Amino acid sequence: MSRILITVGVILVVVGLAWPWLGKLGLFRLPGDIVIERDNFRFYFPITSMILISLVISLILWLFRK
Repeated sequence: MSRILITVGVILVVVGLAWPWLGKLGLFRLPGDIVIERDNFRFYFPITSMILISLVISLILWLFRK
Protein backbone atom coordinates (compact mmCIF):
# COMPACT_ATOMS: atom_id res chain seq x y z
CA MET A 1 0.00 0.00 0.00
CA SER A 2 2.81 2.42 0.81
CA ARG A 3 4.46 1.78 -2.55
CA ILE A 4 1.24 2.71 -4.35
CA LEU A 5 0.86 5.92 -2.33
CA ILE A 6 4.47 6.91 -3.03
CA THR A 7 4.04 6.18 -6.73
CA VAL A 8 0.83 8.21 -6.92
CA GLY A 9 2.56 11.06 -5.07
CA VAL A 10 5.50 11.04 -7.48
CA ILE A 11 3.14 10.99 -10.46
CA LEU A 12 1.21 13.96 -9.05
CA VAL A 13 4.43 15.91 -8.51
CA VAL A 14 5.60 15.20 -12.07
CA VAL A 15 2.23 16.20 -13.52
CA GLY A 16 2.23 19.33 -11.36
CA LEU A 17 5.68 20.33 -12.60
CA ALA A 18 4.75 19.60 -16.21
CA TRP A 19 1.39 21.40 -16.00
CA PRO A 20 2.48 24.59 -17.85
CA TRP A 21 3.65 22.51 -20.82
CA LEU A 22 0.59 20.23 -20.71
CA GLY A 23 -1.65 23.28 -20.93
CA LYS A 24 0.09 24.39 -24.12
CA LEU A 25 -0.50 20.98 -25.71
CA GLY A 26 -4.26 21.45 -25.53
CA LEU A 27 -4.79 18.28 -23.54
CA PHE A 28 -7.99 19.57 -21.95
CA ARG A 29 -9.43 20.99 -25.17
CA LEU A 30 -10.20 17.76 -26.96
CA PRO A 31 -13.15 17.27 -29.32
CA GLY A 32 -16.02 16.00 -27.23
CA ASP A 33 -15.31 18.24 -24.25
CA ILE A 34 -18.42 20.30 -23.51
CA VAL A 35 -17.96 24.08 -23.25
CA ILE A 36 -20.89 26.46 -22.77
CA GLU A 37 -20.05 30.17 -22.69
CA ARG A 38 -22.54 32.93 -21.94
CA ASP A 39 -22.09 36.61 -21.04
CA ASN A 40 -20.82 36.11 -17.48
CA PHE A 41 -21.00 32.32 -17.22
CA ARG A 42 -18.71 29.56 -18.40
CA PHE A 43 -19.38 25.83 -18.01
CA TYR A 44 -16.68 23.34 -18.95
CA PHE A 45 -17.18 19.58 -18.74
CA PRO A 46 -14.09 17.71 -20.02
CA ILE A 47 -15.76 14.37 -20.73
CA THR A 48 -13.34 13.23 -23.46
CA SER A 49 -10.30 14.33 -21.47
CA MET A 50 -11.51 12.45 -18.38
CA ILE A 51 -12.10 9.27 -20.40
CA LEU A 52 -8.57 9.52 -21.81
CA ILE A 53 -7.06 10.13 -18.37
CA SER A 54 -9.07 7.22 -16.96
CA LEU A 55 -7.73 4.90 -19.65
CA VAL A 56 -4.13 5.98 -18.97
CA ILE A 57 -4.51 5.53 -15.20
CA SER A 58 -6.16 2.12 -15.72
CA LEU A 59 -3.28 1.06 -17.96
CA ILE A 60 -0.70 2.20 -15.41
CA LEU A 61 -2.45 0.36 -12.56
CA TRP A 62 -2.81 -2.75 -14.71
CA LEU A 63 0.94 -2.67 -15.42
CA PHE A 64 1.73 -2.30 -11.70
CA ARG A 65 -0.41 -5.33 -10.84
CA LYS A 66 1.61 -7.59 -13.13
